[in-house]
Amino acid sequence: MSEIKQAPPPNTPEPPHPQQRNEPLPSQRIKPANEDPQALQRVQAILNHPNYRQADHDVDFLGLDATRAVRLQIDYMKPELILHNDGIECTIVVFGSTRLREPAAAQLEVTRLQQLLAEDADNKALQHKLAVAQRILAKSHYYDVARELGTLIGSAGAGPHDCRVTLITGGGPGAMEAANRGAFDVGARSIGLNITLPHEQYPNPYVSPDLCFRFHYFGMRKMHFLMRAKALIAFPGGYGTFDELFEALTLIQTRTIKPMPVVLVGKEYWQQAVNFDYLVAEGVIEAEDRDLFWYAETAQEVWRGILAWHEANNTPLY
Repeated sequence: MSEIKQAPPPNTPEPPHPQQRNEPLPSQRIKPANEDPQALQRVQAILNHPNYRQADHDVDFLGLDATRAVRLQIDYMKPELILHNDGIECTIVVFGSTRLREPAAAQLEVTRLQQLLAEDADNKALQHKLAVAQRILAKSHYYDVARELGTLIGSAGAGPHDCRVTLITGGGPGAMEAANRGAFDVGARSIGLNITLPHEQYPNPYVSPDLCFRFHYFGMRKMHFLMRAKALIAFPGGYGTFDELFEALTLIQTRTIKPMPVVLVGKEYWQQAVNFDYLVAEGVIEAEDRDLFWYAETAQEVWRGILAWHEANNTPLY
């Protein structure tokens, strides 16, 4: 049964338009030229002055040292609100070298350099580049491992649309691209946290568009990597990978954050890159600190280990 419309009381005015007026306010008009010929020029000078910009639209103001606290806050807040609203509860963090390549691409680079060196056999620079390319080729199978791991993470729980546990990477190429690609392969969403750098860069094409964020501050980016993290997997990498890995290990060592599984993929690489036994022997870390991580070689081994760790810890992922 439809409601009966109530007749308005006598002399009740119509509701005004929410934005428009029949008669403009005095402030909506510039002082007429017949009253002051210079009025328009002076008002335009005011409007054009940077100090007249609304604060949240003033990029120069927001870039000052004095407003750094505001920038830190919004650098943190934007992704936090989006991840919260999207129901992202837990993340699995994957790091690794941006220089890792797909096996086919790595082989093409080796072949290209071999052809160049065949024409200039004494070129020391080419010899070095070829040696490096061959080492990258030797590690290229880790791209496939990271891709399979992304598939396992993306397929976990109730399937690709279950975002309770979501893959997160730095959003770049190499091992990170492979992991995001694995999630993409099964239709799962995944997160990428890019950082603004002095040179132009691009996110890898497999991060979910609505879950790819760009940070100004490394500190805020690091915070978001670990805030929801339930495991960290590090593939062979360089400075950036070491930075994130050792920061996480330090936070776990000091119990600043709760312990979580930390898996180093590629035992041969990691044991040559960092002599953890030597650190224990030298007394700069304890034996128990060496046990804050373990090595793995395959995606299945990584994922089964993470699930088993959480079951033993009474913190099942699902």
